Amino acid sequence: MSLIGNILWLIFGGFFSGLSWIFFGCVWCITIVGIPIGKQCFKFAKVSFSPFGKEIVYTDSGISVLLNVVWMLVSGFWMALGNIAMGTILYITIIGIPFGKQFFKLARLSLFPFGAKVY
Repeated sequence: MSLIGNILWLIFGGFFSGLSWIFFGCVWCITIVGIPIGKQCFKFAKVSFSPFGKEIVYTDSGISVLLNVVWMLVSGFWMALGNIAMGTILYITIIGIPFGKQFFKLARLSLFPFGAKVY
């Protein structure tokens, strides 16, 4: 089911979600200081391209909270807003509910990417 879900995911908006992670990763990598944040974006772009069958576990540490605040102010809020909008649109249709759930999972990841591990 995850293979079919991931293929349909790319058709129903997942491709653009993954491209947004790549875009913000490139923007962050322009600066030397932002390279670690950009690398994190590229790691989560893979998750965004195929979210079915993946679980995200969040842990908190001092540095990850600080990085999450900076990320949220610069990039994360807009990415999360887009994911919430797409998830809401897909939740309106009954067939789109599984895809909407994935968008909401990615919205949380868009707000708090640091300290998150993908399994």
